Amino acid sequence: MKRALLMTALLQVSSGCGASTSTAPGSVLQHHNDLSRDGLYVDAAFTQAAAANMAIDPTFAGATVTGNIYAQPLYLTGAGSAPDQVIVATESDDVYGFNAATGAVVWTKSVGTAVAASALPCGAINPLGITGTPVIDGTKRIVYLDAVTADATATAKHVVHALDADTGDEVSGWPVDLDARATSGSTTFQSTLQNQRAALTLLGGKVFVPFSGHIGDCAGYHGWVVGIATSGTSVEAWATRAVAGGIWGASGIASDGTSLFFATGNSKSSAAAGGNTSSGDNGGSWGDSETVFKFPTSLVPPAAGTTTDYFVPGNWVSLDDGDADMGGTSPILVNVPGSTPSALIVALGKDNNAYLLDRANLGGMDATPLAKTAVSNGAIINASAAYTTSKGTYVVFRGAGSNCPAGAGGGLVALQISPGKPPTIATAWCGGPAGAGSPAVSQTDGKGSSTIVWSVGSDNKLHGVDGDTGASVFDGGPTAMSAVNSIQTPIVAQGRIFVASNGQIYAWKPVGSARDAAAQ
Repeated sequence: MKRALLMTALLQVSSGCGASTSTAPGSVLQHHNDLSRDGLYVDAAFTQAAAANMAIDPTFAGATVTGNIYAQPLYLTGAGSAPDQVIVATESDDVYGFNAATGAVVWTKSVGTAVAASALPCGAINPLGITGTPVIDGTKRIVYLDAVTADATATAKHVVHALDADTGDEVSGWPVDLDARATSGSTTFQSTLQNQRAALTLLGGKVFVPFSGHIGDCAGYHGWVVGIATSGTSVEAWATRAVAGGIWGASGIASDGTSLFFATGNSKSSAAAGGNTSSGDNGGSWGDSETVFKFPTSLVPPAAGTTTDYFVPGNWVSLDDGDADMGGTSPILVNVPGSTPSALIVALGKDNNAYLLDRANLGGMDATPLAKTAVSNGAIINASAAYTTSKGTYVVFRGAGSNCPAGAGGGLVALQISPGKPPTIATAWCGGPAGAGSPAVSQTDGKGSSTIVWSVGSDNKLHGVDGDTGASVFDGGPTAMSAVNSIQTPIVAQGRIFVASNGQIYAWKPVGSARDAAAQ
């Protein structure tokens, strides 16, 4: 059994564009597994034959929580006497470390009192606590997270914590109060106006925390990226010049290991205006909305007039006015061998389009992408995934697909990127469960074998489909989980798939697996 787990740990690495510099082999330390945000996991246990017969692991049944969960669970392999853990954070401002083998609580930590929705200018999460997925430094074994907490006057505060991953204790020198520390030019961070729903990123000795507003686009929020040094907690920050322009995508900031890539949403004409306005209305100026950005870790924005480090479509004002954010889904980094260029970004807009961009030269203001095509019959809001098989390179997202093959349908859409000069992108298949959640992908080796796209349907069951065709591999079986938020994405770790629901974490495994044999 130990040998099987070791082999799984060695195999479970991502083939994405960016790898974490602070890893623990076999762990899932960040949203969608790696810096490229591709949601790809390599695990030899999940052949399509084995995955056709999945079941909930009863040995993990004790992993219950207080509060709803929007953040993706994480997995940290053990060190010394510390066991492997599944780590989750809830909207009740509670963080849990569960023994990955038994589901027993190893530690739990309350980081404050979550904030009632009635204390906020708008929003749909009640109470509001920890929404964005934390990030773990696997070498130092520290969990970084942002929590909305109520101060003594019941006012919302965004506070960034660093917790010992083996005990839950706060690390010395933390937490960091962003109202007291974060400024960008003349703009000061105001916690009550901001929500933190996008995943955190760890790169170059800093933890990066992206921000948007509350659902409803109310008041004078901005898009923010706050960078906090993990040693010494010095704070750097950048905010959009215009009001609004939030960073909404659940996967947060992607990276190639050097630069930071993120997308912003709609601006507003003023703090008091509604969401269907723009800083560009009546001849106004662009203020960083509807943009795919490439930033250095210093958070110095691209110089005006350059083309390499930002992409703004020519219709940015109408996108603002239509609340058709470029930033509803985080950009994802992909490499397409044989293509010119080969290092690419795929951005999915709430305008129903997929945009294919050159990672080395994004195009600048009013730019033309390498490719742009309608891929959905509705706004795209999810965490997308990417993978390569012997048949090609794909990006898959949750949505109502357009241009699906005749007779095909479902809650997932796969786009295939064809190499060329330039490359092109088109719908490959539509499939999966109705109301699918955000997808994740497993393969059995680094060659792209036995690809399965996993998601949770509106039936609250785990489903798997063939990555090349969309045909069902696992139909969910007889057992439903408790309610799973649609932004949730499964993780694959050590021969099991973990899913966070509102109230419980579930572990799924192939029936007849090595774990079954060890338990007998």
